[in-house]
Amino acid sequence: MNLFAQGFAWIFDPANNVGPNAIGVRLLEHVWITLLTVAIAVVIAVPIGLLIGHTGKGRSLAVGVSGGIRALPTLGLLTLLALWIGLGVQAPIISLVILAIPSVLAGTYSGVEAIDRVTVDAARAQGMTPWQILGRVEVPLALPLIVGGIRAAVLQVVATATLVAYINAGGLGGYAFSGIANQDYAEVLGGSIVVIALAIAFEIVFAALQRLAVPAGLSAGETRRNRRSTRSSAPRASTPVEGTHP
Repeated sequence: MNLFAQGFAWIFDPANNVGPNAIGVRLLEHVWITLLTVAIAVVIAVPIGLLIGHTGKGRSLAVGVSGGIRALPTLGLLTLLALWIGLGVQAPIISLVILAIPSVLAGTYSGVEAIDRVTVDAARAQGMTPWQILGRVEVPLALPLIVGGIRAAVLQVVATATLVAYINAGGLGGYAFSGIANQDYAEVLGGSIVVIALAIAFEIVFAALQRLAVPAGLSAGETRRNRRSTRSSAPRASTPVEGTHP
């Protein structure tokens, strides 16, 4: 039996689906850690990103800080926070929030900056206040890119949350650490397959949410523009000139 078959056999082994270390229990822990982490990152990063995109100020600072955060080694940060705060979920949550913030922040201010300034000027000409422009114009139009940033953050956190088990805080990563310690590579591969399946499931869900976030009028307008573009680029049949013969 090859290793992949052993990994799937480990997943469907009834012995691995009962008790406190069951796959279902670890899976729920992993999902809970991921969603909580990204929710906290959204609460922090989205308002800042909207402010940067709306005012056009602080973008260079945000890019620099985001780049610095991306360069941080997550395992080293997790270990440092665990030694400082102590064992438990607090240190992993803080580490993963720091990891998720750059993607959410970049998606938010990029979404606002990508809006055609003519649209914003038209809203301002109608007498809208800056807050009304932000809430009624910029946020709805930027929403697809905001969701795209959240989508990227979720995938990063799902993969990196396996390190949470390094300090015995739960999640699917525990199977990798225990499998390596016991030289049970079927357990390592089985746990990895579950993490991959979870990441794919999140990707499908957030891809659908990103499509739904596109305003109906915008998508309809893009469709009409695409049709006009197709018609204009299509070759036209030549019309014979009077008095000429083929």
